[in-house]
Amino acid sequence: MAFAPLITRLYGPEAFGLQGIFMSVLSLLAVIAALGYPIAIVLPKLDADAIGLVRLSILIGGCMTTLTTLTIYLLGADLLRLLNAEAIAAFIYLIPVAMFFGVLGSVLGQWLIRKKAFALSAKYGVFTTLMISTAKAALGILHPTAMILIVTNTVGICVGTAITYAGWRKEAAKQTATQVKQQAATLRQLARQHVDFPLLRTPQNLINAFSQSLPVLLLAGYFGASASGQYAIALAVLGMPASLVGSSIMAVFYPRINEAIQNGENARALIVKATAGMAAMGALPFLAVTFAGPFLFEFTFGTEWRTAGVYAQWLSLWLFLQHVNKPAVSAIPALRLQGGLLVYELFSTGAKFLALWLGFMIFKHDVTAIALFSVSGVIAYIWLIIWVVQRSGGTNHHERTETSR
Repeated sequence: MAFAPLITRLYGPEAFGLQGIFMSVLSLLAVIAALGYPIAIVLPKLDADAIGLVRLSILIGGCMTTLTTLTIYLLGADLLRLLNAEAIAAFIYLIPVAMFFGVLGSVLGQWLIRKKAFALSAKYGVFTTLMISTAKAALGILHPTAMILIVTNTVGICVGTAITYAGWRKEAAKQTATQVKQQAATLRQLARQHVDFPLLRTPQNLINAFSQSLPVLLLAGYFGASASGQYAIALAVLGMPASLVGSSIMAVFYPRINEAIQNGENARALIVKATAGMAAMGALPFLAVTFAGPFLFEFTFGTEWRTAGVYAQWLSLWLFLQHVNKPAVSAIPALRLQGGLLVYELFSTGAKFLALWLGFMIFKHDVTAIALFSVSGVIAYIWLIIWVVQRSGGTNHHERTETSR
């Protein structure tokens, strides 16, 4: 947050637009990289089974990265044209690199959540972010281009994962817990036990990533990279509360709600309490952007970012609900609601796509498209929260989880 005013003044909207396109393509591929198995690492009671899921995730990640590299070599130009992303052709082979290290980072992150190593995760997360932001600022003074933004993001993913792993190895070596021999399931058995992740959660995440990337890609196609950059910085700034607070709470809440369901506790009360807390925590900052977005963005980031402030006024409504729904989303794997989440995502993404189509094709206005997109997202998230709360109290999830296991 401290670096943002400097970095935005150095690079400008077009560079951020190209970075946004790169990250959008990467986010789509990252979803399928390990077929959702890293998310399951928190769930097993036995560490031996969790380690098996680690191995399974890395194995699948390696295979999918190799397949992605071959696909880029054979069809890369056509795929970029299909996504309106030809501008990132020079950086296309950085995608599989970031993709594989993203798998390693995801696996490591879920393992640290399982071990409740939140302090260690936070320490290295801060260091990585500081390193990336310093590099962007220093190199931006010399050569403020999209290439610098994209390369520093990619290198940051790789280095951040490596130093976090080294930190965990150092921390684990200090622990003197007694080792209990555990009979672990085979990789094939683990893959079958958690098959809902590749079959249900991965398609849902892919559809969600596509819906998140739609505005960036369509703005670039209809209004140019500069408009895409305005949207990207608005999304990044408004996403900071989710990164600073929401992700941290989600990391803690995920194993907690899983434990509560296994022990037969009142899951509904936990979800409602956490959701209300998220709403109270995020109301003031998001409300400020809703009423004074253009002024705040122009004052903080420079006059050329006023349009980002206009986008942010509308996006703040949608991203506030995205901030609030973290506990509900965290509870979905433990509640075994991933099939319903997939159906929800299909309807939600369809509504968002229709909203953008109306804005771009009928009204032919970028702000109108973003407004309709945001309103459709607000309605979808409200429905999602209500649905999860209702389902969390109706069935004996402890019994169902034990049976499925």
